[in-house]
Amino acid sequence: METLKISSRILHVQNKILPLNIKPYPLIHNSRILGFYSNKGRTFSYTVTCKLNTVKGKKPSKGKTVLGSDGAAPPVVEVEERSVGRKVEEPPKSSGVGFGIFKKLPRKVLGVLSNLPLAIAEMFAVAALMALGTFIDQGEAPDYYFQKFPEDHPPLGFFTWRWVLTLGFDHMFSSPVFLGTLAFLGASLMACTYTTQIPLVKVARRWSFLQSAETIRKLEYVDTLPRASVKDLGVILMGDGYEVFLKGPTLFAFKGLAGRFAPIGVHLSLLLVMSGGTLSAAGSFRGAVTVPQGLNFVVGDVLAPSGFLSTPSDAFSTEVHVNRFSMDYYDSGEVLQFHTDLSLFDLDGKEVMRKTISVNDPLRYGGITIYQTDWSISALQVLKDDEGPFNLAMAPLQLNGGDKKLFGTFLPLGDDNSLNVKGVSMLARDLQSVILYDKEGKFAGVRRPNSKLPIEINGTKIVIEDAIGSSGLDLKTDPGVPVVYAGFGALMLTTCISYLSHTQLWALQDGTSVVIGGKTNRAKGEFPDTINRLLDQVPELVESSSPKEPDTHSGV
Repeated sequence: METLKISSRILHVQNKILPLNIKPYPLIHNSRILGFYSNKGRTFSYTVTCKLNTVKGKKPSKGKTVLGSDGAAPPVVEVEERSVGRKVEEPPKSSGVGFGIFKKLPRKVLGVLSNLPLAIAEMFAVAALMALGTFIDQGEAPDYYFQKFPEDHPPLGFFTWRWVLTLGFDHMFSSPVFLGTLAFLGASLMACTYTTQIPLVKVARRWSFLQSAETIRKLEYVDTLPRASVKDLGVILMGDGYEVFLKGPTLFAFKGLAGRFAPIGVHLSLLLVMSGGTLSAAGSFRGAVTVPQGLNFVVGDVLAPSGFLSTPSDAFSTEVHVNRFSMDYYDSGEVLQFHTDLSLFDLDGKEVMRKTISVNDPLRYGGITIYQTDWSISALQVLKDDEGPFNLAMAPLQLNGGDKKLFGTFLPLGDDNSLNVKGVSMLARDLQSVILYDKEGKFAGVRRPNSKLPIEINGTKIVIEDAIGSSGLDLKTDPGVPVVYAGFGALMLTTCISYLSHTQLWALQDGTSVVIGGKTNRAKGEFPDTINRLLDQVPELVESSSPKEPDTHSGV
C-alpha cells in the first residue's frame, strides 16, 4: 500500500474554482481519492491511496514505447521493461514563421503548388526567361529596340519591340514576368517542403520497436543469427556509428538522420539563391562613366536605380578623384593591362580611401564597387612654335571590324577663320606614340609623348607634351551578392549531405536466435553487404557446461 499526497494551487477565474482533472493510471486498481477545497482558500489538498495489481507470470504489454518530450533519442539507452507504458506523443511544434501561411491554405492549393511537374515547368520557364534576357540587350534606349526588333521584319515572325517594351524584357531580371515566375517557383519549393519533406523528417525522428519476427521479415533486408545476443549486436552497431535503443528482447538502431534533413536544406538554399538574385535585380544601382585623368565625379551622379527595391546609402555622396591613369603593354606593343589611381573624399573633403585599381581588382567602399572596365584617350597636350601647351581633344574613330581602338585630333595651321582650314592630323592607338600627317595628308612622322622631341611640319614646330588618358569605370551596388553566395554555399553543403543514407535496423531476440531486418533510402545495392559485414562481427553464443571433476587415485 502506497500513499501519495499532493498539494496544488487553485486558480480563481471570475470567482470560480477551476476543477482539476485527474485520470488514474490504467494499471492502478482499488484506488480512492480524498479531497477538500474551500472557496475562500487557495490550497486544494487530496490524497491518493492505491494498490498495484500485478499478475504472476505475465509480462508487461508489448509494443509500447516511452518517448521524451523532444522526441530525440539519447546515444545509447536501454528501456527497462517495468517502465513500459503508453507512447508519449510529441507536442505540436511550429513549422517556422516562413511556413505559417501554408497552414491557412486549402489542401487542394497545397497539392497543386507542391506538384513536381509544375515545379519542373516553373524551373524551365525561369531558365527560358534567363536565356531570353541574354539574347536581348538589356537597359538600352527605346530607339535601339525599334531598330533591333522592327515590326516589318520581326524575329521569329512575331517578336517585335512591342513585346520587349510591354513585358519589360529590356530589363528582364527585374521585370514582373521574371519576378512573378520566381515567386511561383519559390512557393512550390516551400509547399513541397511543408507537405513532403518536413513530414518525412518527423517520421524519421520517431523510434519504435518491432515486437514480432513476422513483421521484421517483411522489411527490405532480413537475416537471422542462430546463436547470438541482441545486446552484442547493439554494441557492434554502436561502434559503426548507429544510435542504438534496447527494450527487453527488442532493438532499434538508425544512422544518417542528417540525410533526411538535407532535402529541406536544399530547398531553403534554393530559396536563398532566388531571394538574393531578386534583391540584386530589383534593389541594386548601376552606372558607368569615363573620366579623364585629373578630374572628379560624385558617385550618386553616376549610379541609377535598377528596381523598386533600390535604396541609396550615405556613400552616394562620396567624391571620386582620378589621380593618374596608366597602361601596361606586351612586347609586341599590344595593351596588357590598365590602371587607375583613385582617391575617395567625403563631404568634408577628407580622403577616406585611396587605391590603384585594374581589371579584376576593383575598389570597394560603403557597399559600392568600382570596376576598371575600359579606357580611352581624352586629349593631347602639344606645343606649337614654343607656344602653349594646347589641349587637343581626341575623338574615337570607327574602324572596319576588330576590337582595335584608334583616336584622332586636328591642329589647325594658318588662318583659323578661313572656310578651308588645313592643319596637322594626329592619330594614336594608345598612350605610347602619336602619328602625325601634314596638310596634304602625307605621313610626317611619329613622336612619343613626353619625349620633348620636336617635329617640323609645313613650317610649324610641334612638340607632343603628353597624352592624357581616360579611365572607363563601372560602378554598382549589389546587396544580393552575399545572400547569393551564402545560398550557393549552403546548396553545395546540403546537396552533399543529402547523399548520406538514412538506415534503420530492427532486431528481436527469439530464444537463442536474433532476427534482424532493416531498410535504407539510398545505396540499396550495397546495403546488404554492409550489414552482413557488421553481422559477421557479432560473437556466437556457446553453451556453458559444468567442468568435469578429475578422477582421484590412491596408491601404496
